[in-house]
Amino acid sequence: MPVRLASYLLRGMAIASLTALAACAPAPIYKPSSNTIAVPPNAVAQSPDRFANADVIWGGRIVQVNNFHDHSEIEILGYPLDSSQRPKVDNGGGWGRFVAVVPGYVESFDYPSGSLITLTGRITGSRNGNVGEAGYVFPTVSVAQSHVWTAAEMESGKSNVSFGIGVGVVH
Repeated sequence: MPVRLASYLLRGMAIASLTALAACAPAPIYKPSSNTIAVPPNAVAQSPDRFANADVIWGGRIVQVNNFHDHSEIEILGYPLDSSQRPKVDNGGGWGRFVAVVPGYVESFDYPSGSLITLTGRITGSRNGNVGEAGYVFPTVSVAQSHVWTAAEMESGKSNVSFGIGVGVVH
C-alpha cells in the first residue's frame, strides 16, 4: 500500500508541476478565424494562387520597412510561432520571406530591422523580387493587426528551471 500511495503522490506532483509551468506561458495574442490556414510563407510562395484570400497568423524577424505614398511594406523573414504566437528564431532556418502590406504610413522607428513581429492578415498574392542578387517570390499579406515583441515579452513565461547532470561553474 505505501508504494501505491507514493506512486499516486508522484503522479500528482508531476501533473501539478506541468500545469504550473503551462500556466506561465502567455496566451496567444490573435484568435484564428475560420479562414485561417497554417501554411508557412515558403509554401505559399510556391503556389500563391492556391492560398489567395486565406487568413494567416505569421511572424518573424523584420528585414526592412519601405514607405510609399498610400501604404507601407514590411519585409519579414518568417519563423514558426510558439504557443503564444511568438516567433521561434532558435529553431534554425526561417520559413521564407514575405511582405506585410499596411495601409498608410508605418514609422520605421516603431518597426526596426531585426525586431520580432507577429501579425494577422489575408494573403493577397505574391510578387517577384530579389534577396541580394537572387530572384525571390514574396507572398504578400494585407495586415489586419500586428505586434512588435519587446525583449521582456519574448522572455516572459519561459521557465528558468533546467535539469541536468554534471558540474556547473559560475564566474
